Amino acid sequence: MKLNKINLYLFTQMFKYFFLVLFIFLSVAWLLQITRLFTITNFMHISVLDIIFLSTYLIPNLITVIIPFILIFGLLLTFIKLNRDNELIAILSLGMGLRPFRNTIMLFSTIILILFTLLNFYFSQKIYEKFKIHEYELRNTLDFNNMAFSNFLNLNKTTILDFKKKNNEYFDIFISFNDDKENIVYAKKGNIFNYNNNYNFQLTNGFKLSIDKQKQIEKLEFLNYILKVENTNINIVKVHDKNTLTIFDDLKNKNFLNISFKFLDIVLIIYILIFFYLNNLKKINFSTKNNIYFSLICIIILIINQILKNSEIVVISYLLILFFTILILTLLSFIKVRYE
Repeated sequence: MKLNKINLYLFTQMFKYFFLVLFIFLSVAWLLQITRLFTITNFMHISVLDIIFLSTYLIPNLITVIIPFILIFGLLLTFIKLNRDNELIAILSLGMGLRPFRNTIMLFSTIILILFTLLNFYFSQKIYEKFKIHEYELRNTLDFNNMAFSNFLNLNKTTILDFKKKNNEYFDIFISFNDDKENIVYAKKGNIFNYNNNYNFQLTNGFKLSIDKQKQIEKLEFLNYILKVENTNINIVKVHDKNTLTIFDDLKNKNFLNISFKFLDIVLIIYILIFFYLNNLKKINFSTKNNIYFSLICIIILIINQILKNSEIVVISYLLILFFTILILTLLSFIKVRYE
């Protein structure tokens, strides 16, 4: 019974500091991402609420990236607190040795690994795919009523739009588009709106120049002219991004590199837990120097892993580089132990 209460207390402390660090890291990462997303509103004036809602789709993906770092600092903060308040010594004095700590860390790490695996193998990719689709729609669904100017906006691959706007009136409207000819349209004023996946232009007092393949120029002056341009940008069928591929997609496509990324992420989390136990807990060494050493070694491995994942690399090279990195740092740890 006494052991259960101790384990429950240790478990509560671990999760408390884990979620504290998670909140701090996730807040910083989310703010950085939402700042990037707000650049979309520079001239489109997309609703702030739409951007905030869009950014929530990034949270699972951000969590999978920062969980190893959260684990490092969550464990350190927990045991630094226990050591500072002499709770570590008090539990050890009960004669149970490291068993309560070891059992609690195993339970805690099992829960974290299960949640991380579910996110990293499936749910994170599915939610990130929704983010990419919604981001694409926001970037390519233009609300002309909220735009003060266009600055030669590409409506699609063949159409460029420029206009000026004052008091909700459009003037000096310039449109360049290609069909079977190269066309340039200019109007002194008009109305622009989006309807039924088409950009609709109701133009007044202007001209249209058309140039055919033989370089013959045809000019049309008009008092009123209606032009419709299909919004082909919103027709997105499939997002092509490796971050949207679940483990099932990787297996289907035989994408062994992505599969190795996912499994090595789990291996690194297990490495961090074992390294913490051997370097800190087993020796009951929570000095500032030893804590910095533990943090530094883990962060170096995680950063190298992230750099390799974001580079164009083959599976064998990725595995070998990561293996030798861990091997060298492990040998460094043995040398450190020998000369302590």
